[in-house]
Amino acid sequence: MSPTNTARLDQTDSLASLEERVIRAVQLVSELREERDGLRKQLEGAEKEIAELRTQNADLSEAVEGLQTERKQVRGRIEKLLGQMDLLSAT
Repeated sequence: MSPTNTARLDQTDSLASLEERVIRAVQLVSELREERDGLRKQLEGAEKEIAELRTQNADLSEAVEGLQTERKQVRGRIEKLLGQMDLLSAT
């Protein structure tokens, strides 16, 4: 082979190699974009779930406070009734 043909083959090989690397890079970027989009959707779902859980937590906290208030009222009524029963048994 002549030196000119060898140089052309080297250039062709280099160009083919560069083309392959560009194609792989494009494929990788495409895969990464798809992965990013999937992760974004997962994040959105998780954020919605967190918001729902916070709402549920607030609702449950309010319910617990209501039950605690009701418990205090019931306890007060029971103590009052026990006091009246003590008065009746004392007489």
